[in-house]
Amino acid sequence: MENKALLNEVLEKAQTWLDGNYDLETKKAVRQMMDADDKTELVESFYRDLEFGTGGLRGIMGVGTNRMNIYTVGAATQGLSNYLKAQFANLPQISVVIGHDCRNNSRKFAEISADIFSANGIKVYLFEELRPTPEVSFAIRHFGCQSGIILTASHNPKEYNGYKAYWDDGAQMIAPHDENVISEVMKIKDVNEIKFKGNPDLIEIIGEDVDKLFIDNIKTISLSPESIKRNKDMKIVFTPIHGTAVKLVPRALKEYGFTNIIHVPEQDVVSGDFPTVYSPNPEEPAALDMAIKKAIETDADLVLATDPDSDRMGIAVKNDKNHWMLVNGNQTALIFVYYLIRRWKELGKLKGKEFIVKTIVTTEIIKEIAEKNHVECFDCYTGFKWIAAIIRENEATKQYIGGGEESYGFLPETFVRDKDAVSSCTLMAEISAWAKDNGKTLYELLQDIYLEYGYGKEKGISVVRKGKSGAEEIQKIMSDFRNNPPKELAGSNIVVIKDYKTLKQTNLATGEVTDLDMPVTSNVLQYFTEDGTKISVRPSGTEPKIKFYIEVRGDMKSRADYDAADTAANQKIEAARASLGV
Repeated sequence: MENKALLNEVLEKAQTWLDGNYDLETKKAVRQMMDADDKTELVESFYRDLEFGTGGLRGIMGVGTNRMNIYTVGAATQGLSNYLKAQFANLPQISVVIGHDCRNNSRKFAEISADIFSANGIKVYLFEELRPTPEVSFAIRHFGCQSGIILTASHNPKEYNGYKAYWDDGAQMIAPHDENVISEVMKIKDVNEIKFKGNPDLIEIIGEDVDKLFIDNIKTISLSPESIKRNKDMKIVFTPIHGTAVKLVPRALKEYGFTNIIHVPEQDVVSGDFPTVYSPNPEEPAALDMAIKKAIETDADLVLATDPDSDRMGIAVKNDKNHWMLVNGNQTALIFVYYLIRRWKELGKLKGKEFIVKTIVTTEIIKEIAEKNHVECFDCYTGFKWIAAIIRENEATKQYIGGGEESYGFLPETFVRDKDAVSSCTLMAEISAWAKDNGKTLYELLQDIYLEYGYGKEKGISVVRKGKSGAEEIQKIMSDFRNNPPKELAGSNIVVIKDYKTLKQTNLATGEVTDLDMPVTSNVLQYFTEDGTKISVRPSGTEPKIKFYIEVRGDMKSRADYDAADTAANQKIEAARASLGV
């Protein structure tokens, strides 16, 4: 049972929902929680207000201040409206784009948000039906809007929904805008302050015209059109996992020139219940089971999958034993960066001002590829809003090539400012065709990257701790690691510690402490060992978990060494895991 002070606070907040201008169904649900002997659900629903994290507003759907519902979505939209009107007071017409994914209530939340924006005098471009997250970012830039939102919980389980807010560059908000919007939302103390009655004259439905422009732009990033022509009948299995890419990715692949797109019919069914998977996340091996089965049946060349809002992409390829294997997010980013830099170099596009971006928890091999080819590499925090911020800061003087993160997100263009699985799918298919043109499979291409730059393997471990007590436990875990750091990991001494909360880097060999050049602080710890192992520890900004990222390095002198290097890396990862106690 929660302490008495917290329970009283929760009961007081819940009572305001009973007394306020809320619908009868909502009030009935609140009353049931208040009358229940076990107050756990009541506490979980009201103990805090949903806040913007690395992925915006996200939570379980239901009644309460800590749940996704028309009132929390309404407060977020009203707060964002108030902020936009203050920031762009001199504009004759403020405008926003609204998109949504396949989740239950997403269309409802999108339409309510459109009503609220329009009631505040803001022009709304509302997509006619579900669309990929990257297309919303594209549309914001295309229409010259000041902001935009998409209703999505990305790859989270079906009980979740979310609300991503974007700024005028099409990127998710960072400080000060995210903090200022939160401040505006917190000022809304009464549901009556939310303007739910919309102005239809300010709501414009958009769709096909934007789709065409989006795909036309994606076609411009192609670097090997001749390879596609020679391998256009390559068999590509694609699954949207019930989500927003169901139409756009197959269409983009066909417009790229690929003619043999194989569907997984059961997963082409658009559904917020995700009936064929436990988790609609391409990071989860089970989510690609049906696609791989289809690939085996059809003797396909490549498997592509996207998450429900089509910003993450997962792939599977055949190995040297003709067995299908999943390619993880780090490896995918590695293939993208290697290909982009190599092709830019071969095409004479490298002029000395190019750069790539990766997050601090993503494989260090990417940085080594960039440095060897005289391409600048920026490190940033987890979340594509930070990659977009670096693009924005450098676009006037430097040329962006690509950027990605280990969590299956990549962006190979600048007309979108969020991770983009639509363009990533088309580019990965092109890379597969290019590799085939050069007598290699994608699997062999990955091996050749390791041969040139050294073998590396990564593993992400998530420790889930739900609810208020879980949040407190996560804080304690971080505090323990910060105050009592390990001395060694997997038998190798730690030589450098980076603490992004204090923005200090400590060299344990010399005792030298230097500053980390980052825009803001973040609750992330990193440990680097003598043998090249890197461990990152951070609480998730969108889910009730703490994440551990383990990267180890190894030796590989020929393709035949791949399995041995992989086995040794797995052993080292398990040893590091044991050292961490997770």
